[in-house]
Amino acid sequence: MTHIMIAGGGIAGLTAALSLHAAGFEQITVVEAAREIQPLGAGLNIMPNAVRELDALGLLGRLDECAVRTGELRYYHRRGGLISREPRGVAAGYLWPQLSIHRGDLQRVLGDAVRDRLGGDAVVAGVRVAGLETSPDGRARVLLAHREGRGVGGASLEPDVLIGADGIRSAVRAALNPGEGEPPWNGMLVWRGVSRVPAHRAGRFMFIAGDDRQKAVVYPMTHASGPDRRVLVNWALAMPATDIAGAGRGDWNRPVPVAKFAHHYAGWEFDGVSVPGLLAAADRAFEYPMVDREPLARWTHGRTTLIGDAAHAMYPIGSNGATQSIVDARALAHAMATHPDRAEALTVYERDRRPAMTELQLANRQQGPEVVITLAHTRAPNGFTNIADVIPPSELAEIAARYATTGAFDPPTVNAGSPYTLPAPARG
Repeated sequence: MTHIMIAGGGIAGLTAALSLHAAGFEQITVVEAAREIQPLGAGLNIMPNAVRELDALGLLGRLDECAVRTGELRYYHRRGGLISREPRGVAAGYLWPQLSIHRGDLQRVLGDAVRDRLGGDAVVAGVRVAGLETSPDGRARVLLAHREGRGVGGASLEPDVLIGADGIRSAVRAALNPGEGEPPWNGMLVWRGVSRVPAHRAGRFMFIAGDDRQKAVVYPMTHASGPDRRVLVNWALAMPATDIAGAGRGDWNRPVPVAKFAHHYAGWEFDGVSVPGLLAAADRAFEYPMVDREPLARWTHGRTTLIGDAAHAMYPIGSNGATQSIVDARALAHAMATHPDRAEALTVYERDRRPAMTELQLANRQQGPEVVITLAHTRAPNGFTNIADVIPPSELAEIAARYATTGAFDPPTVNAGSPYTLPAPARG
């Protein structure tokens, strides 16, 4: 029986566990460095190509209970002018919706499904990969460090397959690529948070506003609830660190006062949704450096491979971080199910996914579809009366279509069905 170890209990790792189990693999261990896998974070948009894969895992009904089906995306000039409005999800002709959801809710749904289907022992918390060695036959000898109470212990295992799903600071990636160093920073800081506000102040759409130096991304991610009919709204703001007094690179999940940056967004209101109003309703904010990873020439070494941010961390543009992690997991499970030789299966998976993800990483460095807010500001810094005089409709459509094709989430490709439909499980 094939033993598969997954390093990382986030979205990529949990989806991989579910996908591999659906393919018939039963001996799956997820190791997670955190002592507890907790539903943390802010909002995510999951594109229809990934929702299609989650639906194949039988999770769409559960996700619909805690997510919003996003029907429209709007882009705005920083002075308030509407650049474009695009239908999204089912409204755009997809067979599957686009979901706006709190990261914690998505992780909870995935985690519950893993426990229900694989058993309570499938996920081992408080254990991290401390290093690995690759034997001549391609198998990894994984060095593990774990905590029990106040003690610290270690162990080593030799799974048949090792999957690095441990994020942008992946220990598996670092062991395969020694000397790579810290993720490169582009000088931008990102602040993220959530606010609970009355539904009429949240809007019924997702929007991206600003330019190449200052940006706001806002969307509701729950339906109105309670006697005051409030909804949970995600917001993410970005600015160069050089524009913020005393700011440096920042760190992951570093709490900062909203007052540190809120004044830079005074007057930012778009079709009734006030950014200052959202910030005033937030009880905390977290600061991040905007970083990615250099594309790798290979993800797979023998029977070890990478998925998600460990493989292709990219700037938070175009709603592709979690989306592509989910697709990775399904692609990997499909390759494992259809290629009995484990090393060959990982090579097939990489051949399918790595070229497109490299292209997407590079596209995000050029702002992806969000380049339209920069074009509008560059061509009309003081605003405009008619956007067609600034950016022709054909150019707007071409930018959106090109990016969707790069990420394989254009409607024809998605609606053709999953290329990762799993065969009947042959227990392995």
